[in-house]
Amino acid sequence: MVEEKKREKVKKGWLAVQVGTEEDDGGLRRFVIPISYLYHPLLKRLLEKAHEAYGYHTMGPLRLPCSADDFLNLKWRIEKESNHHLHHLPLPLPFHSC
Repeated sequence: MVEEKKREKVKKGWLAVQVGTEEDDGGLRRFVIPISYLYHPLLKRLLEKAHEAYGYHTMGPLRLPCSADDFLNLKWRIEKESNHHLHHLPLPLPFHSC
């Protein structure tokens, strides 16, 4: 399982992302996820929201407009579905901040 990484070098095949919203007291949190997550429908929708919020040109890790708790829930769903090969099901974004 991939846990939060603090300023570690990102290995090949992985991607650093920052998650957090204006309302989050803890600020932005950094996570390292497999690049394969970028192809999942849930994360694709979140990437579209990131583009709307921040545009394409950002410095540093990819920033996602989602609370850390909602991102962890989303990440858990992606991992669960990857383990059960359920990518063919249409999935809504049921999270408040995502």
